[in-house]
Amino acid sequence: MSGTDDPLIEPDRLAAELAQPDPPTLLDVRWRLTGPPGREDYTAGHLPGAVFVDLDTALCGPPGGAGRHPLPDPAALQAALRAAGVRAGHPVVVYDGGDGLAAARAWWTLRWAGHRPVRSLAGGWPAWLAAGLPSTGEVPTPPAGDVTVRPGALPVLDAADAARLAAADDGVLLDVRAAPRYRGETEPIDPVAGHVPGAVNLPAPEYVTEGRFPPAEVLRDRFAAAGVSAGRPVGAYCGSGVTAAQAVLALHLAGRPDAALYVGSWSGWVADPSRPVATGPTPGG
Repeated sequence: MSGTDDPLIEPDRLAAELAQPDPPTLLDVRWRLTGPPGREDYTAGHLPGAVFVDLDTALCGPPGGAGRHPLPDPAALQAALRAAGVRAGHPVVVYDGGDGLAAARAWWTLRWAGHRPVRSLAGGWPAWLAAGLPSTGEVPTPPAGDVTVRPGALPVLDAADAARLAAADDGVLLDVRAAPRYRGETEPIDPVAGHVPGAVNLPAPEYVTEGRFPPAEVLRDRFAAAGVSAGRPVGAYCGSGVTAAQAVLALHLAGRPDAALYVGSWSGWVADPSRPVATGPTPGG
């Protein structure tokens, strides 16, 4: 990968690109699982030219049977992206509060929607500030974009797909939640504790630290230890498809652009009480 095909961009490189006559479109997607809303952070200060896009309401559909952060309606997503100034084929950079979660889901959503190129700011807002780069409270009014959403450009798993992948001898479904949640010892958000039978636990902190990824070869080794190998189908899930989107980004960095996201994740899995639930430290439950 090189140039705008890279999924990540460092602050100094972004600053240089923003100084060009036709800079990338900047999307501020700061978000917290349990509030306050990211828009408050945006209002207090953001990258010059950045437009706020809400992960919960613009980049995801309403919560329900498909999970807490399901796929967005394509028409609604297209309207939100055009309102933010996203243009067909024009570079987009997304950033969040530093943990890389919302930015990864935004990166994934735009790529799933058929938009390229899109990159995530490595280190997010804190890295930008730490580099001594400027911020502003001014809210821009970008010209309307003309992006067309074409869903399906990245692979997606539904519950049946996830179950098949987890049970397959030649595939691996990664559960990237904390180990106690995987084992079923605690569940702070969803109504049922445990994991998809057959899923392998690989907690996110084992491959990403404060939104920063190790080199590709380190990622490949870590994923290999969890059973991810060349030619073996791989997918990821978490609680609601946000942390797992970061896992898919990490898999892209490790050379697996075919990695699939179970968007509904655990919140979607347990929405149907007939689906089996495993507990314990091993994939077999």
